Amino acid sequence: MYHLTALVTLLAIAFYFFTAVNVSRLRTKTGVKVPAMAGHPDFDRAFRIQTNTLEWMPIFLPALWLFAAYIGDAMAAGIGAVWIIGRMVYFIGYSQAAAKRGTGFAIQVLAALVLWVGALGAVVLRLVK
Repeated sequence: MYHLTALVTLLAIAFYFFTAVNVSRLRTKTGVKVPAMAGHPDFDRAFRIQTNTLEWMPIFLPALWLFAAYIGDAMAAGIGAVWIIGRMVYFIGYSQAAAKRGTGFAIQVLAALVLWVGALGAVVLRLVK
């Protein structure tokens, strides 16, 4: 069983849900009417945070689960938690200004890369054994 990886997956989904609610909140606050996708800098940044998080989910989630299956639940969950922390740092920075998104983005890219490379290496290692 992969209880820790499942928990991190649920936390990642909860964070994504939070970004969606934030977009809705800012749409109302800034007066950006549906179906507009831009119009106020605060809304635009919130929308990009949500969209970028969604763009990374299909990279992060399979790598997380493959890493857990081939290497280990606790290690996958720990690295997955770092990914979520990176997304949170990205959210905080980007909410303030686009120029402040870099640190959080770098953290989550590194975590996703470690998961992907680790999973790939473990799969290849088992294929050549």
